[in-house]
Amino acid sequence: MKVLSVTSEIYPLIKTGGLADVAGALPLALHGFGVQTRSLIPGYPAVMKAIGDKAEKLMDFPDILGETGSLLYARHAGLELLVLDAPAYFNRFGNPYNSSTGEGYSDNWRRFGALAKAAADIAAGALPDWEPDIVHAHDWQAAMTPVYMRYAEAPEKPSIITIHNIAFQGQFDPAIFPALRLPAHAMAVDGVEYYGTVGYLKGGLQAAWAVTTVSPTYADEIQTPQYGMGMEGLISARSETVHGIVNGIDTDVWDPETDDSIARRYSCAKLRQRAQNRETLSERFGLDNDDSPIFCVVSRLTWQKGMDLLAETVGDIVAMGGKLAVLGTGDHHLEHAFERAVRLYPGRVGTIIGYDETLSHTLQAGSDAILIPSRFEPCGLTQLYGLRYGCVPVVARTGGLADTIIDANPAALKAKAATGIQFSPVERTSLVQAIRRTVRLYKDKKVWLQMQKQGMKTDVSWDASAERYAEIYSKLYNMVH
Repeated sequence: MKVLSVTSEIYPLIKTGGLADVAGALPLALHGFGVQTRSLIPGYPAVMKAIGDKAEKLMDFPDILGETGSLLYARHAGLELLVLDAPAYFNRFGNPYNSSTGEGYSDNWRRFGALAKAAADIAAGALPDWEPDIVHAHDWQAAMTPVYMRYAEAPEKPSIITIHNIAFQGQFDPAIFPALRLPAHAMAVDGVEYYGTVGYLKGGLQAAWAVTTVSPTYADEIQTPQYGMGMEGLISARSETVHGIVNGIDTDVWDPETDDSIARRYSCAKLRQRAQNRETLSERFGLDNDDSPIFCVVSRLTWQKGMDLLAETVGDIVAMGGKLAVLGTGDHHLEHAFERAVRLYPGRVGTIIGYDETLSHTLQAGSDAILIPSRFEPCGLTQLYGLRYGCVPVVARTGGLADTIIDANPAALKAKAATGIQFSPVERTSLVQAIRRTVRLYKDKKVWLQMQKQGMKTDVSWDASAERYAEIYSKLYNMVH
């Protein structure tokens, strides 16, 4: 089976978050289920540099929503790539979505509309020697792909859309609609119209044959007003076609036994060797090198991630004898709050503003626990990395965090099944209680070791999830064959 995956970012070429990890890992995992995936991605500078002279030109787009472009084919890191080389849209350095001021580019609607239009053309047979059986769009940036497919004068082809985070929807002024070159009747409630705006994600959810999201709990949550962000009615109406599939991680990239980016490799059977990573981490973040628990954060510093609550809780962590290492970037007032904590608690708090892929491996390998107090979390990947590295996750009971972590309650501890600590509701008091519970468990070395080992034994690979996707692809394929 041939699948066209449409995504605005893909690891290891361009990454701002978990979407890239999923888009990069899922095609590789699907190989084992007889699925050949080609991923359509924008030709950002980093992408063009990576594929270099390996790229083969397949076709030209003389007019793709008002600009010219071409379609390139290349292989990179085991991935088959289709690259939309349209310099007017994508030849911009830095963040793929935002200008240097942090604001979204004013023409994002046209940039990602063009990506979707190119995908729909490929789906309709624009390439003479390769035509997909299924089209899989990821998030709002690719969500117009099923819309263009729906209104194209071409045979119907199954499409699927994955919601990685429903908070990001791609809403634009209705004045852009004529430039999208869709028929007039597409600007309607059963099309792309969304509360008077043009809604990219909304249109994709309306047009796609199936909808997936990145955990079973999140699939249920987004059908409620609390988490649906205004789309709960549409998703509930389509509930029979909505599937929650937990993300996996690339267990070759995230493997403490083979990881070249950490100070000392180790395994579940040789956890004592982890100590050297702890020392390296302490030195890098300016933390006291003692036996007290190190909590880490690898996150966007935003309200969604609960980082405002954590900033209020730093003093409690220190008072309980813990230490905190923070790696992240986001809201400036939260960045300043964590930087200020370093000055208030020298040797107990370390903060590095920014994102560093290698350093994130160091944090997972050297910390004792990772804090993830998200108010909502569709799936989350950092808790899966934590499990893999023996870094015990302390998580809010929401979305994929609830689905992937077994709380260290008395029954789970007795059964030796616990892999982390959950808390609810997402409030400061609950977070402090969870941290207190974590410190108490950490002091019982036998229990803590058991939790680390149980987490490291957890299957966090893509195998089971890829099988689920392959099953959905097959059902959609059989609907038209």
